[in-house]
Amino acid sequence: MSEPSVHQGTSEAGSADSIILRVEGVHKSFRTGGSTVHALRGVSLEARRGEFIAIMGASGSGKSTLIHLIGGLDLPDQGRIVVEDHDISRLSDRQRTLFRRRRLGIIFQAYNLLPTLTAAENVALPLLVDGAAGTEIETRTIEAIRQVHLEARATHRPQAMSGGEQQRVAIARALLNNPALVLADEPTGNLDSKYAHEIWALLQRIAAEGHRTVIMVTHEAAAASFANRVIVLKDGEIIGQIRPEEAGNATLVAGRYQELTS
Repeated sequence: MSEPSVHQGTSEAGSADSIILRVEGVHKSFRTGGSTVHALRGVSLEARRGEFIAIMGASGSGKSTLIHLIGGLDLPDQGRIVVEDHDISRLSDRQRTLFRRRRLGIIFQAYNLLPTLTAAENVALPLLVDGAAGTEIETRTIEAIRQVHLEARATHRPQAMSGGEQQRVAIARALLNNPALVLADEPTGNLDSKYAHEIWALLQRIAAEGHRTVIMVTHEAAAASFANRVIVLKDGEIIGQIRPEEAGNATLVAGRYQELTS
């Protein structure tokens, strides 16, 4: 199979409301001991450019499995996942790796920063791996750091930074290749409420101002309240959606979530 036609830094293409992601009838099961766990049961959803979507559910609801499949870190048993017209379930391991590096931004709960590198050097790693030219690396690294308002800390190493600052470095790294889709898996699980609030607001701004699609997995109503819409998972199925009336309205989200899951 030939390499997918993937261009770096091209997420401006297409209209502002174009569909970036389609998840179509996705099933995923795992064998544990002598039993089968059905993590996802026919999940379907769409995400448009510039949307900030939260996927909310209790532990074991399938939310992390879903975001791992969207990111090409695993493959569905049935169904399709299409990102920017690429059916990632049909790509080879190498093709999925290239696609993740060039068109997806992935943010984990752990910051995954190299302690011996500065913030700027950690951000630049994906371009270094891709063999980009030095001037391009410098220009795009500076721009990614600017987007997360971390210019003053660019030369600091992780141990000299707060947890919130380290996560902003990880977000800048995820934005380096101007991805069409940013995936955040419990991105504030290691942060206190002050820094968590800053990260949620930052992800909201990245979606709104950068016309990027952001999908965040969370179990917190406070985090989900920053999204344009909240997709609620229970036992591997989508059981409803919530549309926060205003950013940060955690009470509304928590109440509606309780209604859906009870």
